[in-house]
Amino acid sequence: MPKGFEEKLVISISSRALFDLDESHRVFEESGLQAYQQYQIDHEEQILEPGEAYPLVQKLLKINERLGEERVEVILLSRNSADTGLRVFNSIEHYGLKISRAAFCGGDSPYRYIAAFGCHLFLSTHADDVRHALNNGVAAATLLPRSKRAVEESDQLRFAFDGDAVLFSDEAERIFKERGLEAFAASERAAAKTPLSGGPFKPFLAALNRLQSSFPPDQAPIRTALVTARSAPAHQRVILTLRDWNIRIDESLFLGGLDKGDFLQAYGADVFFDDQASHCQSASQHVATGHVPHGVAND
Repeated sequence: MPKGFEEKLVISISSRALFDLDESHRVFEESGLQAYQQYQIDHEEQILEPGEAYPLVQKLLKINERLGEERVEVILLSRNSADTGLRVFNSIEHYGLKISRAAFCGGDSPYRYIAAFGCHLFLSTHADDVRHALNNGVAAATLLPRSKRAVEESDQLRFAFDGDAVLFSDEAERIFKERGLEAFAASERAAAKTPLSGGPFKPFLAALNRLQSSFPPDQAPIRTALVTARSAPAHQRVILTLRDWNIRIDESLFLGGLDKGDFLQAYGADVFFDDQASHCQSASQHVATGHVPHGVAND
């Protein structure tokens, strides 16, 4: 963790997640890198529209205003060069986003700078960069195309997480995939008092929890939810695991295989993280969704 960042929640985000760069990306795909670079230079005074993660970033940065100190750091990690990235920073300035640190990698993957910045979470639309980040021990997700349904506007920032292979390891999910539901249920009953190992999002949730604790419980601008396909009796191990970690989850939904989308919309999630692509596609019809390509479902 860089000096001065020790008490901060550090989020890294790609330029295509923060802003809508679909048009310029089409130029890159159809005409190549040189045409893309020239396009960005020619349009650098044209402000970009917000992207998938813009509302999330906006709410994160407002937490600093509420606290009166810089406890959240948002860092831009981009495959652009600094020259072509000028349009991105012009847009950041236009929207008044307090983002001052960035790595422009000139076409290379920026994942190698995630650890150097001490990031707790990396959000991108580039799946390979997300996998690299996960393989290097950082919580990361590929943001899916924007939901057509709007979430009710609120100043509160609401995160929702799947359990197995996201907050927790995929050890239980592997039993389910390999041996079926009955074996999974029997295994979870037998291991009910044995905490699950942490998944890729455990450190991020812990950092989020520390930030929450800066506010009185009834005034926190952050709220968290576990939204899992588990049901009783497999819920017990999850609850005891969180207790063992000394991490608080505000809401826990044990859905027993029900579709998560309507519940996520009712909760008002700003973003939901899940390891299974099919669940992510369904959830993205209701809320912003990040696919976590980790665990047995992505082998």
